[in-house]
Amino acid sequence: MQFDHAGVATDDADALAALYETAFDAPVAHEETFDGLRVTFLDLGNGYFELLEPLPDAEGAIPRYLEREGPGLHHVALETDDIEAALSAARDAGVELIDETPRPGAWGHEVAFCHPQSTGGVLVEFVEH
Repeated sequence: MQFDHAGVATDDADALAALYETAFDAPVAHEETFDGLRVTFLDLGNGYFELLEPLPDAEGAIPRYLEREGPGLHHVALETDDIEAALSAARDAGVELIDETPRPGAWGHEVAFCHPQSTGGVLVEFVEH
């Protein structure tokens, strides 16, 4: 596995993308609307920032996170070429899974999340490329 992206919850993806592009030389690589979110990926050369902005009246994990915690780091994603094996290894290591099976994610990738209570307080996402 290797680092894929850091997911950042935000109320203003345009402003944050402009800041990250200027401050970190991270241009926009991909944008889409997915699962009630406007998702913007910024290219860091060896991974991405994924900006997650809820659409108006959206419900789900990101709007709840923003309401509870405010803008900031939401999750860290690890790239794998075999998400089923990654889930199995995590499960065998005692990691509680949010997703027992992969589900569709941004860019058409399969994704699955591990519960932060069993990963040191970090929400970890597996992304299959």
